[in-house]
Amino acid sequence: MDRLPGFRDFYPEPVPLGDHLAWSAEARGWLFEKWRDVARRYGFREYDGPPLEALELYTTKSGEEIVGQLYNFVDKGERAVALRPEMTPTLARMVAAHQRAYKKPIKWFAIPQLFRYERQQKGRLREHFQFNADILGTAEPAADAELIALLIDALRAVGLTAADFVVRISSRQAWQRFFEAHGGVPEQAYAFYQAVDKMGRDAPEVTRQKLAAVGMSADTVKAFIEESRPTPELQAVLDDLAARGLSAYVAVDYHIIRGLAYYTGIVFEAFDRQGQFRALAGGGRYDNLVRLLSEGQADLPALGFGMGDVVLLELLKARGQLPTTQPALGVFCLIEDEGLRADSLRLIQDLREAGLSVDYPLTPTKPDKQLKRALELGATRAVALVRGPTGAPAVRIKNVQSREQTIVPLADAVGALVGRASGPD
Repeated sequence: MDRLPGFRDFYPEPVPLGDHLAWSAEARGWLFEKWRDVARRYGFREYDGPPLEALELYTTKSGEEIVGQLYNFVDKGERAVALRPEMTPTLARMVAAHQRAYKKPIKWFAIPQLFRYERQQKGRLREHFQFNADILGTAEPAADAELIALLIDALRAVGLTAADFVVRISSRQAWQRFFEAHGGVPEQAYAFYQAVDKMGRDAPEVTRQKLAAVGMSADTVKAFIEESRPTPELQAVLDDLAARGLSAYVAVDYHIIRGLAYYTGIVFEAFDRQGQFRALAGGGRYDNLVRLLSEGQADLPALGFGMGDVVLLELLKARGQLPTTQPALGVFCLIEDEGLRADSLRLIQDLREAGLSVDYPLTPTKPDKQLKRALELGATRAVALVRGPTGAPAVRIKNVQSREQTIVPLADAVGALVGRASGPD
C-alpha cells in the first residue's frame, strides 16, 4: 500500500534512494530547530491550532473559489470542515477571541503542517510544513521592518547569504493609489491585482488583454513597475533595515503584489538569486483580517509571513548546504555476560536519567556483533559490566574510536560517563 500522491514519508537517515517523496526526518528536525531559535531570539512566542477548521473560516477570508483547493468534507456532526491550507485564519480567529489577554504588540510564530489539494509542481506538494511569524496590534512601519529582518535571519540561520537570496519588497498602498489614479473601480480591483501578480508567468498578450479588461494600459503598468519608487512607509522600512546592516538582502520591486485580496500595505517575497526555485517565503500587512473574521468584534492591524519547508530544503540540498546527519548515540551498553543483564539494565536506566542517550542489545548477541551495532549507531562510548577481582560488578568504559578503555567501580560509572560526555576526551 502506497502513500497518497503529493504526501511525503520522513525517514531517519539514511533516506531510501530513488524515492523523491522520501525525505529526511533529521533534516526536517534541524530546520525546525533553526526556525524556533531565530523566532525566540526576536521575542516571538510559539502557538498552534487545530489542523481541522470550519470551512467558513477559509471562504470568509478567500472566497468560495478556494474550496476547489482544499481537502474538505462534511463531518459526522454535519459540519462543513477543511484541513487547514494556511495558518493565518486560525491565528486571526484565536487572537480575535482572546486578544484582551495579551499585551500588544502580539508576536507569535508557529510551524504547522498545511494541506492543499492542488496539482503537484516542483517545490509544491499537497502538504508541507511552514514557518509562520506574525505581529498583531501595531500599524507602525517598524513592525514591518522587524518581520522582514526576522525572515532574513531565518534564511541566514540555515547558511544562506546575500549572494543566495533577496527579499523583494513592494507596497499594496502604492498599487492602490495607482489603480485609483488611473480610473480603477472597486469592482475590478481583484481582477487587476491578479493580472499584475501573474505578469511574470502570463504571455505579454495575455497580460495586455487582462489589463485592458479592467481599463488599464499594460505600458503604463510596466512603467510604474520599472520606476518602483518607494512610498514613505516603504522608505521607513528600508531605512530601518539599513540601520541593522541588512540592506544587501532587500530590494524594492513592484512586481511583487501578492495575489491574495486581503493584503493592505507593504508586501514582500524572498527569492533565490539564481532563480532556480519558487519563492522561498512571502507575506505582508493584512490590517483588515481580524475584523473580517470576528465580524467587527475585534480590530487589530496585523502582518506576517510564511516560509515553506519544501522549497527551502530543496534549495539547501541543491547548494550542498544541508548538514550531514549521522546516527549519534552517547553510550552503547554491551551485555557480554547474560548473568549481568539485570545489573546492566539498572545502569542503562541510571545513564538515561542522567541525560545520556543509551542503547543496548535486547536479546543475547555475540560481543563482536554488539560492538558492530555500537559503531552503526555512532556511539562514542561502549560500556560493559564486568566482574571485578572480588566478584563485585565493575564497568569497563571504551572509547569506540580510539579503543582506549578504563574500568571503574559500578558506583562511579554514571559520574565518569557524564563527565566524559560533557568534557574533552
